[in-house]
Amino acid sequence: GYRVSLQGNFFGRNHTYITFAEYNPRKHIKLDPPLNIQSNVTASKCQIWWSVPWYLVEILQYELQYKEYSMSWEIALNKTPPSSLPQIEIEATELRSGIAYIARVRCKVSENEDSYHSQWSEWSQTTVFQRPGVPKLSEKILNTRTMQFLFIPLSFGTLLYLFWNCKLSSRWQKASPVLTFPRQLLSFSRSIICTMGILR
Repeated sequence: GYRVSLQGNFFGRNHTYITFAEYNPRKHIKLDPPLNIQSNVTASKCQIWWSVPWYLVEILQYELQYKEYSMSWEIALNKTPPSSLPQIEIEATELRSGIAYIARVRCKVSENEDSYHSQWSEWSQTTVFQRPGVPKLSEKILNTRTMQFLFIPLSFGTLLYLFWNCKLSSRWQKASPVLTFPRQLLSFSRSIICTMGILR
């Protein structure tokens, strides 16, 4: 270790003040903040990673802060990586869909390290990420499905009605079913076209 003292001349006399009787630089470290923080968002999670000198990777610990972009850092959420690797994951369930987030990270020597001790570094630069919005079915898809569900029973019911009507016409009227049925079929076709137009 080292002894740190302060010397000064006061009123023409020299004085020496002992500031640290034994000073060990390894126990008083402040690291530079992590570099190159980046992020990548998928449907299930957000991955964030950064860079530190390779010779420090195994002895550092990190603290990540993230928040909604428009909010203050005072209400940011803190997250600690489970290992000394310079990366962390945020589950998609922790993020609001369609909202932009901003994150930053800082580092210090791990509490499990006996040879060195440090305070937290300054915060790193930031990275911005956003969880994609949950896609919704378009009106066109909804209309197509509705048309599929309605077309089959409507067609069956209309054909059954035409068949029954033609049967009655052949019994009680002199009009030929051969002539009546095409007219009704034409009317049925027009009604189907109108129905499809409404569904669109």
